[in-house]
Amino acid sequence: MTTPLHDVPLVPDLVRGALDLERTEHGLLPHRLPARARARIPDEQLAMAEAQPSGVRLALRTAATVLELDVLPTKRVYVGAPPRPDGVHELVLEGRVVAGATATGGRTLRIDLGTGRFERIEGPVATLRFDGLPAGEKDLVLWLPHDETTELVALRADAPVAPAPTRGRPTWLHHGSSVSQGSNAGAPTGTWPALAAAAAGVELVNLGFGGGALLDPFVARAVRDTPADLVSLKLGINVVNADLVRRRAFAPAVHGFLDTVRDGHPDTPLLLVSPILCPLHERTPGPLLPDAAAFAEGRVAFLASGDPADPTRLTLERVREDLARVVAERAAEDPHLAYLDGRELYGEADAGEFPLPDGLHPDAATHRLIGERFARLALGPGGLLARGRGPGRR
Repeated sequence: MTTPLHDVPLVPDLVRGALDLERTEHGLLPHRLPARARARIPDEQLAMAEAQPSGVRLALRTAATVLELDVLPTKRVYVGAPPRPDGVHELVLEGRVVAGATATGGRTLRIDLGTGRFERIEGPVATLRFDGLPAGEKDLVLWLPHDETTELVALRADAPVAPAPTRGRPTWLHHGSSVSQGSNAGAPTGTWPALAAAAAGVELVNLGFGGGALLDPFVARAVRDTPADLVSLKLGINVVNADLVRRRAFAPAVHGFLDTVRDGHPDTPLLLVSPILCPLHERTPGPLLPDAAAFAEGRVAFLASGDPADPTRLTLERVREDLARVVAERAAEDPHLAYLDGRELYGEADAGEFPLPDGLHPDAATHRLIGERFARLALGPGGLLARGRGPGRR
């Protein structure tokens, strides 16, 4: 006889890794920026990225052997580009992925990179079913897709469900670009921040935003106001490929971002991370453009279109120089601030074995490489963030 499923209220305590949960006509929409910050967003790209739940998961304590989750996904379609894979939901038990599922249907977001136009098309709710789970009380973590907006509509189970205990693990808050959000990772537990967090035994809050690590003051305030035991900021690539500012403005903007973060985290271990190797932009400024010829062949690739001879424009080499100098200038007043050159996570020695498929984003294997190295260099015993914790800190 089949045990009937019962509705489980989608209470906020079930959700980890989101800064806000918006009540919609369908259910709950996780956000990775709070409402006040979202009111300041000036473009559709960041609005889309912050609503994609990278690092957001449901943490459940239950004896259920069957779970059903109704979701309303938003699928992205880039005009002229190959189809994108569906977002993946992963169910984790005792640190191991035991099931995965994709949601069909949902909304469609058509994006024209040439014109910057975004068009939304409505679609139906989808149901994900996870059955055959082991009997007995257990903790389950259901990770939402890292790159697909997902509204939580309803949750059902064949046994009571409560929020899983937090276990007192340190919270690591990370802010970065599409690489940090997880672009080209195969699944939400396969993004490099998720892999690093799992390896180091910390709770992740991922504020990696595709195309959106642009030193926006409202993002700095969101970092400032979010409780965290460890904070890392991976900055530079989006400022270069958006061709957003000239070199004169970059270092002062970084200082201002750090000043705001320090208003809320005065002595929290804080790590400033420069970009990983990206040959497109090492010596060539932005703006970044889609490679039309590659798109025509069914591939996704990009081109850097700036003038390398212009000393006022930012390149990754110049960004790394400026970020290292910012940390050095603040060293006397901020002993808990450290710097990590992103090429220690992925550098020239890695590019041959792990090339960036589109010239910009790492693939699944490279996400794993970066995650393992970040866990060791920053989060592990003796790592850059661990050194800054000081006596008495968690």
